[in-house]
Amino acid sequence: MVTRLITSRRRFLVSLAAFALGIKACQSQTRSPQSSPAPTVNGTPISLYGAGATFPSFLYLRWFSDYNRQHPNIQISYQPVGSAAGIQQFITNTVDFGASEVTLTDAELAKVSRGTVSIPTTAGSIAVVYNLPGIESGLKLSRQVLPAIFLGQITRWNDPQIVALNPDIKLPDEKILLIHRSDGSGTTAAFTAHLSAISSEWKEKVGTGLNVAWVAGVGIKDNSGIAAQIQQVAGTIGYVEYAFAKQLGLAIATLQNKAEQYIPLTEESVSKGLASIQLSDDLRGSVPDPDNPAAYPIVTYSWTLAYKRYDDPQKAKALKDVLQWGLTEGQKFAAELGYVALPEDVTQKAIAALAQIEGG
Repeated sequence: MVTRLITSRRRFLVSLAAFALGIKACQSQTRSPQSSPAPTVNGTPISLYGAGATFPSFLYLRWFSDYNRQHPNIQISYQPVGSAAGIQQFITNTVDFGASEVTLTDAELAKVSRGTVSIPTTAGSIAVVYNLPGIESGLKLSRQVLPAIFLGQITRWNDPQIVALNPDIKLPDEKILLIHRSDGSGTTAAFTAHLSAISSEWKEKVGTGLNVAWVAGVGIKDNSGIAAQIQQVAGTIGYVEYAFAKQLGLAIATLQNKAEQYIPLTEESVSKGLASIQLSDDLRGSVPDPDNPAAYPIVTYSWTLAYKRYDDPQKAKALKDVLQWGLTEGQKFAAELGYVALPEDVTQKAIAALAQIEGG
């Protein structure tokens, strides 16, 4: 299985690069209808560099491209290197901002000498995606079956436990090809937090985090890598941020939530899950298993990590303006790209938090 997946990985790298360029080209054709005030005097060139989560990359690409067309002197570069790498670069002061689906721990916050502002900028869900030719929808996975697959205990698609959940689907007598993230990932953190919440065995053997010690499957780097691998190889199953499943038209499993309801992944069901998250005063928070009977079960916010103090006051002002634009004008792009716009109360708290960013 490992050889097959690695060989396929090499074959689709070129097509994946073309796919990413195509998304960028399509997004660059659309202008936002409203401009925000320019944050600099006399059009002084300012460059902002960020790195982190792949989760919000489609939305960030759209935001930064549209904003740059309105303010050509502001260049924003974002590298989707994964949440773990983004957090590390943020802590070591090698970026102007980071991004993650996991906010910094108290211990990590203490390492940031310039102070940290955690700003929720978008929200979304984790989709369990699969490739079974002829079965593009309708596959149900229960709270018992999902962790068993990722623990490597259920290894064939026609396992009696999967068949019992899906009596109207002809499941193939084929081996399940399990894939997971190999890099430190906020998507992984949200996914494994859910598995830990629904399975004591998963919690004991694997646990949760940006990186975990997987006991089964093959590791693939970043959301785009997982999504492309699923698209290329029949029999595979994995997990991605929903935007990547949407862009590639991947089949998405219907998961059982805490109320034991099978809830399709929709904007409404994700919003109901997000409503269960109560953010702290510093805008941190998560819910690994939402209570709402109509909620999709794996949801998360995605945060931009900004410093409280910047040496360059113009850079601080520019970053605040970019983020304010994203929190207002930029939210309209969320649904079309596979995300969920922030609830109004969260938006207002995030905008208020921008006041903590200072320069000079």
